Amino acid sequence: MKLLFRQRIFSWFDSYDIYDEAGNTVFVVKGKLSWGHRLEIYDAQENHLGTVKEELLTFLSRFALYIGNSYIGCLRKQLTFFRPKFTLDCNGWEINGNLMQWDYDVRDPAGRQIMAASKELFRMTDTYVMDIAREEDTLLCLMIVLAIDVAKCTAS
Repeated sequence: MKLLFRQRIFSWFDSYDIYDEAGNTVFVVKGKLSWGHRLEIYDAQENHLGTVKEELLTFLSRFALYIGNSYIGCLRKQLTFFRPKFTLDCNGWEINGNLMQWDYDVRDPAGRQIMAASKELFRMTDTYVMDIAREEDTLLCLMIVLAIDVAKCTAS
C-alpha cells in the first residue's frame, strides 16, 4: 500500500492529510493543544483511530503511541553526533535511515521490510511517500512517520 503524507500549509497546530495513490483521503491528522505535541489520527469518516503524544521532561524527543486509548509503544530519538537515529519500542521493529533521515525504512525482527518512507524535497510543507508492505500495519507506520517528522522539526 502506498500513501502520500502531506502537512497542511495554514494550520496553527500540526495537521496532516494522508492520501492513497488515487488521491483519496485515507487519514486526517489533527494537532491538539497540549503540553508538547499531540497528534490525533482519524479515518476519512472522522473516527478516532490513534494518538501520537510527545512525552515531556525527557532529554531527547520521545513519543508515546496509542491505538484508540491503548498504549502500544514509544519512539525515542537517540543521542548521535552526525545523523538522526530513532529507536522504536513496539513489535520488535527497527528503524534505519540515511544521513538526514529523509529516507528510512522499518523492519521486523526477521529483517523483513514493513515500510519505506521518503521525504519529497523542495515542497512548501513536509511531504512523505510511504510504501507499506501489509495493510494492517498502516496505522502504526503512519504514527512512526508523524513522530519522526515532529521530532526533526522540533530540533530544527
